Amino acid sequence: MSARGVAIVTVTHDSRTELERFLGTVEEHMPHAQVVVVDCASSDDSAGAARAWAGGRATVLEPGANLGYGRGINLGLGAVDQPVTVVANPDLELLDDSLARMAAEATLPPERILAPRVLNNDDTLQDSAHPAPVSAATVLGALVPPAALPRSLRPALEPWRGRRPRLVAWAVGCCLVARTETLRRLGPFDPRIFLYAEDTELGLRASEHGVQTWFCPDTCVRHHQAHASLTAFGGEHFELLARQRRAVVQERLGGARRRVDDWLQLLTFADRIALKALLRRPRVRERAQLEALWRARRRPPRLS
Repeated sequence: MSARGVAIVTVTHDSRTELERFLGTVEEHMPHAQVVVVDCASSDDSAGAARAWAGGRATVLEPGANLGYGRGINLGLGAVDQPVTVVANPDLELLDDSLARMAAEATLPPERILAPRVLNNDDTLQDSAHPAPVSAATVLGALVPPAALPRSLRPALEPWRGRRPRLVAWAVGCCLVARTETLRRLGPFDPRIFLYAEDTELGLRASEHGVQTWFCPDTCVRHHQAHASLTAFGGEHFELLARQRRAVVQERLGGARRRVDDWLQLLTFADRIALKALLRRPRVRERAQLEALWRARRRPPRLS
C-alpha cells in the first residue's frame, strides 16, 4: 500500500544513522506518506539527513533544544496535514507495508490508538503492549510466572505474545497509530514528561477519554531500541523509569493503587530473579530493576 493520507512523525536527537535506516524503509514500504522530523538539537546533522531524504520531501522542524520525545512529537503533530498519523521512534524499521494497512484501519470507528507487534534486533518479541497497573493480570503475573500458566491465559498477562487483536491498557510509544484529530485532542503526550512512561500515561489518559488502545499483531515492525536512553544515559536508566511509572500511576490511578503497584513490581522482579537463578541464567538486569525501584520509592512521585 502507498500510505496516502498518512503522516509519520518522529523525533531525533543524534539519531542520523537510525533515521537514515528508518526513512529508507519508509521510502520502500510507505512511499507516499507525509514525513515530519523534529530534530532536537542534534550534533550529528540528523536534520540534514532528514532534509536530504527523498529529494527534500520531509518537513523538518528544529526547535533548537532537546525537548524530549513527547514534546517533540506534540510539536511535529502541528505540521501534519493528513487524517492519520503514525508516531514513531527514529530507530524503527518497517519490514513490509502492514503499517500502511493498520493506518487505514485507524480511520474506521471507533476512535482507537493502534499498536503493532514489535521485534527486537534479534527478532525476539518486544514487550510492547501491557495490561493496566494493579489489574487482575498484573497481580497474577507478579505471583505466577506467565510460562507456568496455561497457554490460553498468557496473552492476558503478556499481550505482546498474542496472535489476535487485543484491547490493552497501553502500548510502547515506539510506534502508535491513530487519527490525527484524536492525537491532537489528547496532546498526545504529557509535556511534563521528558523521557520514559509518556506512553503509559497516554494509554491510561486516553482510556479516561473513551479512546481505547489495541494491540494489532498482524502489523509488525522492528525496533532497534534504547537509542534515546543510550545517548542520554549510556544505557537504560532503570531508576528514572521506575520514578516515572510511579508518578504516572499516582496521577492517573491514585496513591493507594500506586503503593500496590510498587509492591507488585518489586514482587515481579524478585520472582524473575529467583526463576533465573534456578535456571542458572543471568539476572543482572532484573537485579538492577529491583534495586532501582527500591531507591525510587524513597522519593515522592512526580512527573519530570
